[in-house]
Amino acid sequence: MFTSVLMIEQPLSATDVDFVTTLHDDQMSFVVLMQPRGAEDRLLRAIDDVALGELERAVHEADEPEGEQAVRPAALALEHSLRSLRDAGCEAVGQLIEGHPLDLLRSVVEQTHADEVIVLTAPHLVEEFFHRDWASRARHKVGVPVLKLYAHNDEEDYALGDVQEQ
Repeated sequence: MFTSVLMIEQPLSATDVDFVTTLHDDQMSFVVLMQPRGAEDRLLRAIDDVALGELERAVHEADEPEGEQAVRPAALALEHSLRSLRDAGCEAVGQLIEGHPLDLLRSVVEQTHADEVIVLTAPHLVEEFFHRDWASRARHKVGVPVLKLYAHNDEEDYALGDVQEQ
């Protein structure tokens, strides 16, 4: 079985699930690490939104839940993502990231003997330019390949704030 640690910051879309579950021919097992919103800098998110031409989204960054308010939506997004991976025939477990994401990533890779890390994220232009994004920093912390992919937002799938309990 091929084990991937999957770092995400929004619920997996159907396109994301299809993509990550077909990367390898082997049976897949995922350990999903979900980063609640608000753990990254609101200003950097707004700059990314402006750079990507999403001005409406930049205006509403202040409306996004942060801190403790972001934990419940993140937990629901994680459950949705785990269910989607399992429905696709994969093994999947996960947890919310508390504290420093790269410290947790390193320990999860070591504990699970993961074969790779997949960082599935929205574009973060400022962090990427300065190589301060998760994938760039993870490459120096874990002893396995790190693949960076951009998350999809399928219209029929959940947005982070719209995840409902099922």
